[in-house]
Amino acid sequence: MTSGVKREGIGQYAVIGNPVAHSKSPWIHARFAEQTGEPVEYGRVLGTIGAFAGDVRAFIEAGGRGMNVTVPFKLDAHAFATTLTPRAAAAGAVNTLAFNADGVLGDNTDGVGLVRDIEGNLGVGLKGARVLLLGAGGAARGVVLPMLDCGVAALTIVNRTASKAQILVDHFSDAARAANVRFSGGGADSVEAGPYDVIVNATAGSLDDALPTFDDTSIGPGTLAYDMMYSAQPTVFMRHVQTLGARSSDGLGMLVEQAAESFLLWRGVRPDSGAVLRALRLELSK
Repeated sequence: MTSGVKREGIGQYAVIGNPVAHSKSPWIHARFAEQTGEPVEYGRVLGTIGAFAGDVRAFIEAGGRGMNVTVPFKLDAHAFATTLTPRAAAAGAVNTLAFNADGVLGDNTDGVGLVRDIEGNLGVGLKGARVLLLGAGGAARGVVLPMLDCGVAALTIVNRTASKAQILVDHFSDAARAANVRFSGGGADSVEAGPYDVIVNATAGSLDDALPTFDDTSIGPGTLAYDMMYSAQPTVFMRHVQTLGARSSDGLGMLVEQAAESFLLWRGVRPDSGAVLRALRLELSK
């Protein structure tokens, strides 16, 4: 897709969510603005449950040019957008909105953020990899197509409710076939034998210190176990896979990389996400 058009003048942007006070997005985008020299002002908007559209319209009327969207509004943002990028349409959810004369563009940068973190920051190639995706909610949905586009050899989706995983398999089956990817999903019995190259925890379990359901034999010493959640300390999922000898990572890099993709869409400039990620890790360690 095109990167977007470079904007003139100060750009007003924000993240909308509920809750939203904890969001690191203003900190990240302030670093991007400093780094690139782009005149960007970025804040937080506490969204009103049931009144998402009104909150966004008020932001636009006040001069807003774009928004990042976090829980629980990604489906509302999908419905609000007048145009969707192919990856947002495939994901069925939107985490980035851009406002222009043509209307409201909805994008989903989560999946590309995940891929950039795994391949660029962690140095793990996805081409030809066997990938296990835990969870079948909105977070998982947003990363399936970018994973397929990377040329993974196999992608298995496992969810506690097997029918939800099957819905995703059915939804993306044509894309998987076109990419020549072995694609399957369901309950825990859907897991292929042997360790996977990459396991992605797309459940929200780590927020409640709960392990997702999966077979420990899926993990080997060469496995990257990636939790899309992040915190100052390793998540319960990360701690568990470490005891099995796997390499682990949280989703902080994904957060920064998806933000960089949003910044590129809005301003037409790609920031140095690696430098900002290192600074953010240092900030969280204080």
